Amino acid sequence: MKKKSIILIIVSLFAFLLVGIASCMLYYTFSLEPVDKDAKENIVFTVEQGEATSTVIAKLKKEGLIQSDFTMKIYTKLNPGTPQAGTYVLTKSMSAKEIFKMFIDGKVTRDTVWVTFVEGKRLTYIADVIAKNFSFNKDEVMATFDDEDYIKELIEKYDCLTDAILADKIYHPLEGYLFADTYEFNSDVTIKGIIEKMLDNTESKLSGYADAIEKSKYSIHEIMTLASIIELEGARSNDRHGVAGVFYNRLNAGWALGSDVTTYYAVNKDFSVDLTKSDLASCNGYNTRGTCVSGLPVGPIACPSYQSLKAALEPSKHDYYFFVADKNGKTYFNKTNQEHDATISRLKRENLWYEY
Repeated sequence: MKKKSIILIIVSLFAFLLVGIASCMLYYTFSLEPVDKDAKENIVFTVEQGEATSTVIAKLKKEGLIQSDFTMKIYTKLNPGTPQAGTYVLTKSMSAKEIFKMFIDGKVTRDTVWVTFVEGKRLTYIADVIAKNFSFNKDEVMATFDDEDYIKELIEKYDCLTDAILADKIYHPLEGYLFADTYEFNSDVTIKGIIEKMLDNTESKLSGYADAIEKSKYSIHEIMTLASIIELEGARSNDRHGVAGVFYNRLNAGWALGSDVTTYYAVNKDFSVDLTKSDLASCNGYNTRGTCVSGLPVGPIACPSYQSLKAALEPSKHDYYFFVADKNGKTYFNKTNQEHDATISRLKRENLWYEY
């Protein structure tokens, strides 16, 4: 009798286990079915470049395109693959398996192009990148960049743009305002569409500093200008906020900025060649080494990174007027030109001097 009871218990447990497994399998299968087999509404869904599968699944659940994010995660573990970036048109009548297969196969609804713009570059570089990735030539792109009527439309649309970008001595109104980043564009995008997507990004980056910009004694144009100088002068520095503090100290003291990078822009030279005495003495709206510009140049000289924008809005407070970075990026600050020269001499002796 006792033996029969044990057997009965074992059989019952086994049966219970089988029922449990069957229930889990049934739930798993059901959860992968469409949310609504009769749904016809199209839902545009975007998978971003480099987006994790778990993030994509969370977005699918939020859009109501799958029944269970938990089940979907199990399915993707059992059927590994990487969702391809792009824009897709989905419906709730599609099963989770169909959706994931579409992502793996990259069956996007329209062709897109991913383009990366590097910070610290001039507007002419941005035009080059656009021309290489789309069916526009560089002259056509630059013509749109400098179209005064279009620029006036943009000033009306974007808070970060003011009439200051149309000053007479400005070379290119949009210089420094098109935020360098990686973007996804439709393959049939227009030049204006590219410009406005980049400006949207600039506005987004600046939105967190609206109060600081409002309270600053410097205009948004001046802040963007300074950020572009910090980007180039502080590119090798481990302390951009300290570099920003030096420039603010010079401005507040009425000193010339004395920045070589502004001269390079002013005379349209790249950093592979040396500046001449005539370059340094040139009179224009940008050259802070000459005698024509006593404060900030007339406008930005490159597209600043977010780090440089942040430094321009959050400068370190100190009493230094000079800085230099060694070849490892360590930055040295000094109060006087004599101390500055001594620091440079020491770096050269110690083989720490940065060579272009």
